[in-house]
This record gives sequence, structure tokens and C-alpha cells, in this order.
Amino acid sequence: MDKIIIKDLLLRGIIGINDDERVNKQDILINLVMYANTRPAADSDDISDAINYRTITKRIIAHLEESADFLVEKLVEDIARFIILDYNVDRVVLRVEKPGALRFAKSVGVEIDRDKSDYS
Repeated sequence: MDKIIIKDLLLRGIIGINDDERVNKQDILINLVMYANTRPAADSDDISDAINYRTITKRIIAHLEESADFLVEKLVEDIARFIILDYNVDRVVLRVEKPGALRFAKSVGVEIDRDKSDYS
């Protein structure tokens, strides 16, 4: 299966359980690998046959701007779900991290691996 990779998408949003996290936006780092057949796009050289990573990135940004989840687990699951259900992606490995969330750690995050069977 072919891979489409979005690496180190750094956004800001409301996520967390502490009072200050409910008010102040914080950095959220997103990495994902989408598994899909890229041959139709390679053969046609037409964006309509491709997994449009720009469109997916815009959707992730919009989702983060609209949401205010308490848990990273919820955010990562929501993103994986719409990528698979709405963009003809067979499988996604998605990691969402909160840089600086713990004093002595570079970041803390959740990584999930989902495919179409998880949402049927």
C-alpha cells in the first residue's frame, strides 16, 4: 500500500483538562501516514484521482479550530475517523502531541492506527 505523509503539522488549539488549557491555545503537533492506492493519480496526473493532502490538512485545521476537546485521545480519533470516511484512505497512522505538556519531556501524545474496518 502506498503512503502519503504529513509531517510536523504544528497548530494551536484548545485541548486539555486543566483550567488554563481550557482558555489558552497551545501548540499541537500532528503527524500522519495515510495508506491508499496512488496509482490512479500517477496514471492520470490529475488531482481529482489523488488523495488531496492540502484538502485534508485544511480539514484538520478547521476541526482543531472548532473543537475544544479535553483529551488528545478524542481529538486523534476524530481526525482519523474523518480521514478514512471522507477521503478514500484505507488506513491512517496518526499521532497528536502536545509539546511541552510535561516539564521534563519534549512532548506527550497519542498515536493510533486505524483502517476502514474500524468505522464500518
